[in-house]
Amino acid sequence: MTITVEPQAPSQAQILLVDDDRDFRWATGNVLEMVGYAVVQVQNGEEALSFLKESVPYLVLLDFRMPGMDGLQVARLMRQQIPAVPIIMLTAFAEIDSAVEAMKMGVYDYATKPVDNNDLLFTVKRALDKQDLMQEVARLRNVLSQRASLYKLMGKSDPIKKLVRHVEKVAATRFSVLIEGESGTGKELVARAIHDLSGARNGQFVAVDCGAIPETLIESELFGYIKGAFTGAYSDKPGHFELADGGTLFLDEVGNLPYGVQQKLLRAIQERVVRRLGDKTPMETNVRIVAATNQSLEKDVGAGRFRPDLYFRLNEFAIIAPSLRDRKEDIPYLAEKFTDEVERELNKKCGGFSRESLIALSSYHWPGNVRELRNVIRQAVLLCDEENPLQPKHMTFSSHLKPDLKEQNPAVTEKIYDGEKSLKEIVKSYVDTVEKKVIEEALAKSEGNKSRVARKLKVDYKTLLRKIKALGIR
Repeated sequence: MTITVEPQAPSQAQILLVDDDRDFRWATGNVLEMVGYAVVQVQNGEEALSFLKESVPYLVLLDFRMPGMDGLQVARLMRQQIPAVPIIMLTAFAEIDSAVEAMKMGVYDYATKPVDNNDLLFTVKRALDKQDLMQEVARLRNVLSQRASLYKLMGKSDPIKKLVRHVEKVAATRFSVLIEGESGTGKELVARAIHDLSGARNGQFVAVDCGAIPETLIESELFGYIKGAFTGAYSDKPGHFELADGGTLFLDEVGNLPYGVQQKLLRAIQERVVRRLGDKTPMETNVRIVAATNQSLEKDVGAGRFRPDLYFRLNEFAIIAPSLRDRKEDIPYLAEKFTDEVERELNKKCGGFSRESLIALSSYHWPGNVRELRNVIRQAVLLCDEENPLQPKHMTFSSHLKPDLKEQNPAVTEKIYDGEKSLKEIVKSYVDTVEKKVIEEALAKSEGNKSRVARKLKVDYKTLLRKIKALGIR
């Protein structure tokens, strides 16, 4: 059929086409692409829902009758996952009643098969003409991107998933956020994610280390000054509040602020007004405040070191950045990530991790958190031999906090279930680790005499040889 409608498609607006008929997908996809849409084709509801975990289309064309889940079931799940994205149901004439039912639950419209190309293009154009749709799709895509970025940077343990949920919830608000966590847990990464997901993302993200600025300069750094305000002020200088206007001001280690400056900070946050040192004219600012601390501000309030009114103003919403010892299931992922980074930097290839090194990494309690893990891995890669696995001997831990050898017993290693392997696979992995360690120690004590080791361990000599070979014991 001749196409007469010119829908003026948004630049590469993406449409998800879900239909089990390959010929229909090919023909309809070509029609849509001819007028400027980008089309992603999948053949069933399962593939469509899987695609939505990674990307957000501008519109969905969904066949009603498919193997597995039908269109109604898929549409219901899509409405939960992408409520702002319009869905157009594709249905046979005899199934119009079902299409009407779909519209009652939120489907935008339906088109009957055989599809009239002009009618379809008109319906698609009308659905996409909502001005707020593009903004919402962009926001959803940004959420997915930031979520993936945090998972890539921090891992996918349950504590990190909870953190990501909190970031996504609070980012869209104007709440001030207080991020609490030990040094090295990634508090600035969390603050940047809040900024990137917020309405202030087009403004500047300005980070201030409140513990690194001399006490005499903190006020001028935060609020700026005018020429002649004090000796050495040879020109006007904007403060961090001005630089972050329209964006986010990140106050790192906010607990280090002198008590006298805390009052001025509180006033600036509450009144959204700052005044440069030496200037009589106040200026309005529109700044999102995110603060972070590695100590308990609540205890500082009780001890009189931190103003309670400022504490409650900053703590409109609290996010905890979990320590590495509370999410040990992320250690193998992070260790591999840091290994890849330093291997590229050094143009060197190691042979992965030995079991002993992974046990050592998971046994250690990481007082320096992710920052310390990164340093340990960097040094280990530097020291290891080319193409050989990393060993505990390559890793330098804090001298008084080395992994306890007792904790290297896999039976007491925390959180050994990763949600992926079966019980049989997990048990076999740790049984192999124990067997290897026992045989190695027995061989060492017997000076390599395998017959003696077999008698001591009460196993058949051939069985011992087979285990030595299978476990890679040298």
